[in-house]
Amino acid sequence: MGLLSRWKKKNPESKQFRREMALSINGRHIRYVTEKRNDVDEVIGRDGHLNIHEDCLLVYASSDVIFRCPIDDLQIWELLSKDGVVLTGPDMEHGGIERTVIAFYVYYRK
Repeated sequence: MGLLSRWKKKNPESKQFRREMALSINGRHIRYVTEKRNDVDEVIGRDGHLNIHEDCLLVYASSDVIFRCPIDDLQIWELLSKDGVVLTGPDMEHGGIERTVIAFYVYYRK
């Protein structure tokens, strides 16, 4: 039964999926954060981490909170290379506007 449960497709729109993804990236150290502006990926922060605080996911970089979004409103997906994560949702730090940021993880050899 354990093998079959792995094949079950998860719904990325469900609250359970969003919370599981947020917990899986919680505490990850990030090298830098980018955002697409005028069709150009711009670096908006360096050297930080991803953190859950009061049911919100925070992207902390360059000694500031760059992105804060309630987990239930957040769309999260990892890059295919597993080098980072894409976050889309209403940014509470910037008046609730919809933003998409990409946080690239610090590489640790395992």
